[in-house]
Amino acid sequence: MVREKWIYCPICNNKTRIKIRKETMAENLPVFCPKCKIQSILDIEPDFKIKVITHIV
Repeated sequence: MVREKWIYCPICNNKTRIKIRKETMAENLPVFCPKCKIQSILDIEPDFKIKVITHIV
């Protein structure tokens, strides 16, 4: 079974438009929140470990 999870905005906790799987890896991934209009840069490691690098207004 493939487990997927939505990425949530680190500012307002709203769902973004990106869904990741358990084995997803990404470095310096720009994620835009449609609710608060802020872009965040994230590092994603396997097992849904997400680290916020910075916020861009």
